Amino acid sequence: MLVNGSQILAPANDHHFAVPAFNISDWAMFTGIMDISEELGAPLIVAIHPNELQHTTRAFLPSVIERVKASPIPVAIHWDHGASFEQALVAIQCGFTSVMIDKSMESFEDNVDVSRKVVEVAHAVGVSVEAELGTIGKTDDYAEAGADTIIYTDPQDAATFVKRTGVDSLAVAIGTRHGIYPPELKPELRLDLLDAIKLAAPLPLVLHGGSNNPDDEIAQSVRRGINKINISSDIKVSYHQKMREVLQDPAVREPMDVQPLCVAAMKETAAHKIRLFAADGKADLY
Repeated sequence: MLVNGSQILAPANDHHFAVPAFNISDWAMFTGIMDISEELGAPLIVAIHPNELQHTTRAFLPSVIERVKASPIPVAIHWDHGASFEQALVAIQCGFTSVMIDKSMESFEDNVDVSRKVVEVAHAVGVSVEAELGTIGKTDDYAEAGADTIIYTDPQDAATFVKRTGVDSLAVAIGTRHGIYPPELKPELRLDLLDAIKLAAPLPLVLHGGSNNPDDEIAQSVRRGINKINISSDIKVSYHQKMREVLQDPAVREPMDVQPLCVAAMKETAAHKIRLFAADGKADLY
């Protein structure tokens, strides 16, 4: 069942759970994530950022849309970390039902202006919009890496931003970082700040950089108002680490001898996240 971001996040906001947004970058990953979400009866956001779409190409999207439409669970197809108004237009043309415009590294006024412009166009064709206020930290230099220094979201700025832009969901900065944390960097979420942001802006809130954070902090963030959590690095590490292990044997070459094992490892990680976010069984709410 294909839905947009607003349709999938409204019940999460009402019933205090978070919908997982899993970043996928090939067909095997996508079908594995669909399968485990259906097995657990969980709503799903399939997230693809510009670099991932560059890898899969736009021709990938019609097959994704066809698979989603045939599914019994609600699924939104989300353009992750779009960097410009023009990118948002491309995403809408490709068939994404949810788009993110990320101007968090720009000034507040520039962020408002571009986000509002994307909202006007997207809402006209039934596509929902996510924006970001504050900056997510980074642990490496991949595409959506983030900032060297986290700029935490100000609650009153969040309220003003939502009112002026009309966005459907807001990614907030409360201490997460994209990527996998090195040993010397300790993840720590500002849950007190999350409480204040949710009070000021009670729309669905999004947590980026959800990989590699302590489970107890993530679970608390869900109970306190996070309704969408992006997971990319954790499932990719599981998938590709298993692939490295399988391909140690030089005789292995057939896809069916390689990828099912990788998908199984990824599904195990994804299942843990789905349950951690209290999303299992929630497809019945739609």
